[in-house]
Amino acid sequence: MSDEIPFQTIIEPFRIKTVEPLRRTTRARREEALRQAGWNLFALRGEDVLIDLLTDSGTGALSANQWGMMMRGDETYAGADSFYRFEAAVKDITRLAYVIPTHQGRAAERILFGAMVNRGDIVPNNTHFDTTRANIEYRGAEALDLPCAEGMRRADAPFKGNIDLERLERVLSEHPGRVPLVMITVTNNSGGGQPVSLANIRAAREICNRHRVPFFLDACRFAENAWFIHMREPGQGGRAPIDIAREMFSLVDGCTMSAKKDGMANIGGFLALNDEEVVGRCRTMLILTEGFPTYGGLAGYDLEAIAVGLYEALEEDYLRYRIRSIAYLADRLAEAGIPMISPPGGHALYLDGAAMLPHLAWSDYPAWALSAAIYLEGGVRTCEIGSVMFGQQPDGSERPAARELVRLAFPRRVYTQSHVDYVAEVLMRVHAKRDRIGGMRITQSPPVLRHFMAKLEPKVPGLFAAVPTQVAAATR
Repeated sequence: MSDEIPFQTIIEPFRIKTVEPLRRTTRARREEALRQAGWNLFALRGEDVLIDLLTDSGTGALSANQWGMMMRGDETYAGADSFYRFEAAVKDITRLAYVIPTHQGRAAERILFGAMVNRGDIVPNNTHFDTTRANIEYRGAEALDLPCAEGMRRADAPFKGNIDLERLERVLSEHPGRVPLVMITVTNNSGGGQPVSLANIRAAREICNRHRVPFFLDACRFAENAWFIHMREPGQGGRAPIDIAREMFSLVDGCTMSAKKDGMANIGGFLALNDEEVVGRCRTMLILTEGFPTYGGLAGYDLEAIAVGLYEALEEDYLRYRIRSIAYLADRLAEAGIPMISPPGGHALYLDGAAMLPHLAWSDYPAWALSAAIYLEGGVRTCEIGSVMFGQQPDGSERPAARELVRLAFPRRVYTQSHVDYVAEVLMRVHAKRDRIGGMRITQSPPVLRHFMAKLEPKVPGLFAAVPTQVAAATR
């Protein structure tokens, strides 16, 4: 028995060999940048952002092993060695029979739904993310969210990302023939980055079996989900993350994957399935829009980076540091009384914009206003997950999103603790003047996925009102 006492400090499990300078800006420059961007953080130039937490998708740092394997990238059009190394890695972890590379996760979604979903269908999920929902609705189908009850409550629970099993059973019973597949997103991004338990995935599999409906994972953060299972689910603490991941995949008929997340790559994704007939239809669509089935729109060196990254994402030291980094920020914000989804997620921390700005109605887009205020205050770019992202309906109507969240998504292996401390300081400053933050109005809106390209403006000049009492009057 070892007498070694574990250290309380969890360090970054890597050394930094290459650095990229950050550019500080003035508050006046940030306000001008926001005006030029139509108050849409997606439209900001990267050089005007100090700490970029807009997304963890494709924004991480590559390892020395990834760079080394990328030098072996085989750019042969058909049958490249790089594809077979990539395919072997995906099959080793997922144990799914057929692997189709794509340039990113939304391409895998589009191809899968194009092959399986028809007008009038219903596709249940714990919570669909933006592109998943849009790809389903583009097919004339309904993207139905079935989050578990505890996921919508303030009280902590270990697996707030679970799908509601009773509602899933009811949907499949009441709509026979209209559900071409069921999905579970791990971790549940729109639900606060919350994990899904192995028991919940297993139970959903059994329900799908009874109704003879295929079952899929949106697996872009599968490694983080496996770590939460390892840490929180009874009986799983002695298992390695890779073994838990393999069991997760053993319970499904296929998965979509953005390798820009837990593939640790800057670009890429895949679709993996067991059904040969569906695979045939998917490969035809792949050739039409992505590329030949052994490259799928990716360079050989991208396939090499993913093949290595999938394993690196499952390393225990990395996952321990990754999850602790988000929890460290959450601890600091909790001490300051800043409302957020608790417990914190794996890849991101989610601020509760509605609770932080109770003087704003949902139609004032409080989460969008809060994300703009955070950038204006300290140059930190975040992402709204609220009524700008999800309020727009397929028929053109508008309704409030289930929550008004601001997501702080951390790129993998990029920022250190001092960066996190700076983010905490910015958020505390914004929180101190939260009652001065005014609402937003949309001035231009595209018909689909409007949060990427919409233009807005503050209802209060400069976003921050001079005195708190002006905010409520200005936004009514």
